[in-house]
Amino acid sequence: MLTILPEDLPHRERHQMMLGAVAPRPVAFVASMNGNGDTNLSPFSFYNAYSSKPPIVAIGPAVAARTGRIKDTWLNIIETGECTISSVSYSMTHQMNIAAAEYPNGVDEFVKSGFSKGASTIVKPPFVAESPMAMECKLMESIELRRDISGNGNIILLEVVAFHISDSVLVNGKIDPRRMDLIGRMGFGYYTRTTELFEAGQPPHLCIGFDALPDHIRTSEILSGNDLARLAYVPVLPMLDGSFPQFETNFRADSVEIELLANNPMGALFAMLELGMQRDRALRHRIAKVFIANDQINEAWQVLLLE
Repeated sequence: MLTILPEDLPHRERHQMMLGAVAPRPVAFVASMNGNGDTNLSPFSFYNAYSSKPPIVAIGPAVAARTGRIKDTWLNIIETGECTISSVSYSMTHQMNIAAAEYPNGVDEFVKSGFSKGASTIVKPPFVAESPMAMECKLMESIELRRDISGNGNIILLEVVAFHISDSVLVNGKIDPRRMDLIGRMGFGYYTRTTELFEAGQPPHLCIGFDALPDHIRTSEILSGNDLARLAYVPVLPMLDGSFPQFETNFRADSVEIELLANNPMGALFAMLELGMQRDRALRHRIAKVFIANDQINEAWQVLLLE
């Protein structure tokens, strides 16, 4: 593994190293106003949530390292203490990029990018009406990052004082991430889209952990770290169930390989037992891996325990 010290990289390469390492990042579409009432709209991917009581988010508007130009967003929030943050859905991506350009002072990025202004209820800056969700925010604290070594970063902590949520993204009163269809920023010009979702809820109990896995399972060359973790989720180490497996009298299966390709671990198990190959540890691990992928953790354990 390559080791690189930050001070050995030019700023641009160091910046991209950070963007590639901390990804994907949500995008804050921040609207702010200066004391004259001029509106600014700009996206930030140095952004996240840090508290829910009270709700606190933070953005990181940096001073441009090349030009020394200070972001209008930062100046406006420091001056007025207010802003809005709108979520960015996939359908907003390219309009958002138009708003990201460095226009001269006084140019309204809402107009340039074709977005509509939604009326806030507590703060003065509007939010992006096309966004599925927006938050009204007030300044909590602004932190300059390492100015003693010419650092150009900032953290602005913001307290959320109002939420605006589109009815279209709510299902039974809860936000449906599929309907939000948000984007996340990666390194360089890459983004990701949150349409491919999976669940990975934390177990409601203490897990046995990796250290409790039998050696022949823990050192498997077939089961991945994720596979082993799913096995290690259980609250107690399983024992071999003498009644496993049970098949209907008319159960039929093709070869082990065909059944594995068909994502049918029970068929593969049947074929393996028919051939008397239950002592083939690698084959058992391959079948268990498909059971794990199908969320059949108990079945996976039983296959692994067969000898």
